[in-house]
Amino acid sequence: KVSDEILKQVSDAYRKIRNTIRYFLSNLSDFHPEKNRVADSELAEIDRWALAKFEELKNKISQSYEKYEFHAIYQGLNYFCGTTMSAFYLDILKDRLYTSAPDSKARRSAQTALFDILDGMLRLMSPILCFTAAEAWNVLRGIGENGPLLQEIHFAEFAPPKVIDCDANMMDKWSKLIKIRSEITKALEMARRDKVIGHSLEAEVLVAVEGEMADFLNGHWDIIKEISIISELAVLQKDSPVPGIQFTSEEIPGMVIQVHPARGEKCERCWIRSTTVGTVTAHPAICERCASVLVEMQL
Repeated sequence: KVSDEILKQVSDAYRKIRNTIRYFLSNLSDFHPEKNRVADSELAEIDRWALAKFEELKNKISQSYEKYEFHAIYQGLNYFCGTTMSAFYLDILKDRLYTSAPDSKARRSAQTALFDILDGMLRLMSPILCFTAAEAWNVLRGIGENGPLLQEIHFAEFAPPKVIDCDANMMDKWSKLIKIRSEITKALEMARRDKVIGHSLEAEVLVAVEGEMADFLNGHWDIIKEISIISELAVLQKDSPVPGIQFTSEEIPGMVIQVHPARGEKCERCWIRSTTVGTVTAHPAICERCASVLVEMQL
C-alpha cells in the first residue's frame, strides 16, 4: 500500500533520524576519541544511561536483522532517535555541551557517549539507509571523497555488545527520574499556555510529594533540576502559596507542582535566570557559573 499520507510519515521519520545524526555530528567537531575520550568508569551517570539504552537498541536491531524483520529496525531507530535521544537525552545535553568549558570533563563525557552511540548507530543503519550512513560516517571519521575504500562504513562490522556500568537499580532510578520530569514538563506546558513563563529556563518549579517518592526526590534535587531544564527547583510549602500555576499530578499520587517566574536576570550565555547575573564586574551580563567557565577558558 502507498499513499501521500504514508509517504509523508516515512519522510518525517527519515528527517527525524537525519536531524538527530546532524546534532551528533555538530557536537563532535572538536572531539578526537584517541585524545579526548573519558574512561567508561568516569562517565557521567546520565551518559552511562544513554549508552545502556543504546545497547538495548543494538541488541534489538541485531536480532531483527537475523529474522529479516526490517520494519522492527525502522521502528527501533525512529523511536530511539525521536524519543530516547532528541526528546530527552540530547535536549538535556545542550547545557553541558554549549556552556561548559570546551575541554572540561563534563563536556568530554557527553561527547564520549555521543561518539560511541553515533558510531554504533551508523553501523546498524548502513544496510537500510546506505547513503545517509555513508555520508555521516565519512564526516565522523574524517574520510575525504577519495579516501581509502576499506575505510568506508560498508566494510565496518556491527559494534560488538558492550557491558555498561549501569545496573538494574540505576535503570530503575532513571525510570523514576524520567517519570518525575514528565510531570514537571506538564506543569511547565500549563504555565506556558497561561503565559506565566515563556521558555522553561524562565521558571522556578516548586514541588511537594508524599510517601516513598518524597524520600527519592530529596536525594536527587540537582539531577531533577538539570533534566527538567529549569532555572530553580525548590520544595513547595503548602502553607506559603506563591503566585503562579499549580498542577496536581495524576501519575504520581500526592505530587503537587507549582510554577512561577524565576528570580534574577537572564544570563546571556546559558539563558538561566540567576540572582548572580551582574555580580561579576568583568562580565556583568552573565552568571557566576558562566563567568568561572570563561576564566577557565582563558587559563
